[in-house]
Amino acid sequence: MPKLRSEINDSDKWAVNDIYENDALWEKSLEALQEKINAVKAFQGKLNNADAIAEFYKVSEDAELEMNKLYTYAHMKHDEDTANSEYRSMQDRIYSICIQYDEETAWVTPEIIAIDDNAMADILKSEKILPYKFSLEKLLRQKKYVLSEKEERILSAAGLPLSAASEAFSALNDADMKFPMVKDSAGNDCELSHGTYSIYLRSADRELRKNAFLEYHKKYNEFSNTLTTLLQGEIRNHVFSAKTRGYDTALDAAVFGKNIDRSVYTNLIKTVHDNIHILHKYIKYRKEKLGVDQLHFYDLYVPLAEHEEIKLTYDEARNLVLEAVKPLGKQYSEVLHKGLYEERWVDIYENENKRSGAYSTGSYLTRPYILMNYNGTLDSARTLAHEAGHSMHSWFTHNTQSPTYGSYPIFLAEVASTFNEEMMNNYLLQKHGDDKKFKAYLLTSMIEDIRATLFRQTLFAEFELKLHEMAENGIPFTADLLKKEYMNLYRFYYGEELVLDDELAIEWARIPHFYYDYYVYQYATGISAAIALYQRVSKGGSQELEDYLGFLKAGNSRYPLDILRSAGVDMSKPEPIAAAISYFDELLTLLQNC
Repeated sequence: MPKLRSEINDSDKWAVNDIYENDALWEKSLEALQEKINAVKAFQGKLNNADAIAEFYKVSEDAELEMNKLYTYAHMKHDEDTANSEYRSMQDRIYSICIQYDEETAWVTPEIIAIDDNAMADILKSEKILPYKFSLEKLLRQKKYVLSEKEERILSAAGLPLSAASEAFSALNDADMKFPMVKDSAGNDCELSHGTYSIYLRSADRELRKNAFLEYHKKYNEFSNTLTTLLQGEIRNHVFSAKTRGYDTALDAAVFGKNIDRSVYTNLIKTVHDNIHILHKYIKYRKEKLGVDQLHFYDLYVPLAEHEEIKLTYDEARNLVLEAVKPLGKQYSEVLHKGLYEERWVDIYENENKRSGAYSTGSYLTRPYILMNYNGTLDSARTLAHEAGHSMHSWFTHNTQSPTYGSYPIFLAEVASTFNEEMMNNYLLQKHGDDKKFKAYLLTSMIEDIRATLFRQTLFAEFELKLHEMAENGIPFTADLLKKEYMNLYRFYYGEELVLDDELAIEWARIPHFYYDYYVYQYATGISAAIALYQRVSKGGSQELEDYLGFLKAGNSRYPLDILRSAGVDMSKPEPIAAAISYFDELLTLLQNC
């Protein structure tokens, strides 16, 4: 069983109390927040000139920064122990205030876009508006999809009840769902959890892999109807919001605000389809290398190269990360060293009822923080590198941009993190390249990263597109229908060499990102952009490095495709996707020659 939270050393926990020293201070700040919100509401009916709009930005930023800080503390405390009702209540309360704030400020956008075009042209020329000009231009661009003040208020008020499906899934998945013990090949009982499942899939013990895979998915299958209903509710939420605003589809709504053409999404799927034979080539090689008569899903993650299990303490993992990122310069290295050693950015180990997986979090007024469930494997060390990439992206953005542009768009979110993984992988290859067994082991891992992040996430993206299209066409979800659609995609993506066990058909039910409204495709575009940027920086000089650091600092100051172009990658074209797949093929050739 995982340890209790109280059994974890404080030094191994994130310094959440650097945000608020205790819950009482959080409560006090929550009470004071209302005055800041009232100051924002006082601008209603007055946003008709440059002075008023500029002052409104300052006052609203003050309120929203405090809200984000309050929410960050509450959700971090909740995720430490998802069964703790006190922290669930705190998270729910601040989330409700955020929803209420959106409702009570629903007049802002309609009021601004109602300004006469000539008057707005003069406003945009004002020196006082200059710090907010791009933000204001983005708002005006959405004029076609902005509703009346009353309608905006209703839509904002609907946010809380419409989030119920996502919250119910999280509660079921992270707190209520318990898994049975599973047997290894020696008949020993092994504990199955979200944290151990990924470890078992990489085990050389095929019986353990198989049993973990079967029992893990059988548990989700027990709740297949509930999970289908929850997912349908979330997808209907996306479609409702899009149609209410006048978008043709939920996909159009999801990409419009970032000024990303839907062709970026469809190009991704088409480019992967056009090159799917390369994935089939790898799957065939994996089957031959493992020497199995049938290749199953539970055979996809075990390393192909024989190598003694690589175990790293957390200290070894963070030192490895710090060595790998040294080429990014003194400032990058020193800030990350301080975060990992002195400022306790990371919540390191699994404990009972802790949220599964890993993520980077924080707000403009806090440090970046990282939730881990560190398990001592090389893969977990790379996860640390990945999340550190997110956190350093946040640090550079927060320390470069004003609050208006002090976050980065989701489309860019996976680039810096995957870039760090590439740095670690190539650092290890250079350091241990003479060890053919280790080189083969690492190449397998690098290939698997691309398979899981580019090919697998594109499969997810195509499934998500199908889900939304079904909802938009009024097709009701059933567990059997979703299983059928999901398995059809697996047949296409993985070809004839992979045996599709019945249990695989329910895998979609455990993927939380399907509740995030067209999020998963950005993993695939992100790894493609990251590979292109890494190759550019590693083969370039000071200018290429400066371009990449400029990317980290850009925040929301421009549209995401423009930020990437400035760094040297054009994601509006299929070439970066095709190049990443070609890189995958090159790594496979290196592996075959080891």
